[in-house]
Amino acid sequence: MAARWIEQKRQYRQYKARMEQLPASYRTAVAGLERYTNYLGGIGDGDSMLSMLDDLADLFEQGAANGTPIREIVGEDPVEFAEAFLRNYPAGHWIIRERDRLIRAVEQAEEQDTGTQEV
Repeated sequence: MAARWIEQKRQYRQYKARMEQLPASYRTAVAGLERYTNYLGGIGDGDSMLSMLDDLADLFEQGAANGTPIREIVGEDPVEFAEAFLRNYPAGHWIIRERDRLIRAVEQAEEQDTGTQEV
């Protein structure tokens, strides 16, 4: 368990180092996207978060290398871009886990319900 955490920390530092190599305007855009997706997505799974950040880094590194303007990367609506980007990483969303817990709780309650209770 500790080894996994250490590896995730190493990967996160690598991501941050990659971001530092981007031009300032790209770093600003990535920081905004990262902040928004963290608040919006609530990705609590470290592996999912690292996968998302790695893909975000790839996207912006490629854009910077090609001289692609930031608006061409994120489009006219950065919120729509961020939300669409985040939908590619559903496994780590805390809300999905909570939905599953709710469904299991209701199913368990249904199994426990003998049908003899009066409404």
